[in-house]
Order: sequence, then structure tokens, then C-alpha cells
Amino acid sequence: MTPNPRPHYQVILGVRASKELRKLDNTTSRRVRGALRKLGDDPRPDGCRKLKGEEDLWRIRVGDYRILYSIDDGEVVVVALRIAHRSDVYRDLD
Repeated sequence: MTPNPRPHYQVILGVRASKELRKLDNTTSRRVRGALRKLGDDPRPDGCRKLKGEEDLWRIRVGDYRILYSIDDGEVVVVALRIAHRSDVYRDLD
């Protein structure tokens, strides 16, 4: 008997992340979209980090850009909250 595979997480873009994604150039946008798709298979990939001082906020790197997201294991959902350059992404997290 094979073990149960990991559930596939639904990846949702928050309003702010959606706007930030639309502003990216084509190459960066393609790379970020690929990373978002992979989060559906593994929301905690190698290299992801939980942000200190935040309840449930994670980040992954995509070149000079960062994707900040939360994970809801109960609902099997990943919500991307920010997609921005590393120099700007941690500003105004509210």
C-alpha cells in the first residue's frame, strides 16, 4: 500500500499581491508564477523561512524578489500576501 500523497494546496493571491504581480516585468512574473504553482505542491519548500515576530507569515525567494504568504493547513490553502523586491517587501506588512 502506498502512503497518502501530500494534499495539493490551493494558492490564492491577496489583493495586494495580485496588483504587485501585474506590475512585474514578463521574465520576473513568469518566475514568480512558477514559484506560486510550486507552493501548491509544497507550501514549505527548501529555503522558505518563517518570519520572526509574525504569527503565520512565511517567505520564499525568487531572485531579488520575495513572496510573503500564509499557510492554512486546515483549509489546505496558501495565501500570497506580498510579491515585491527584497528592499521593499517587508515595509507596511499591516
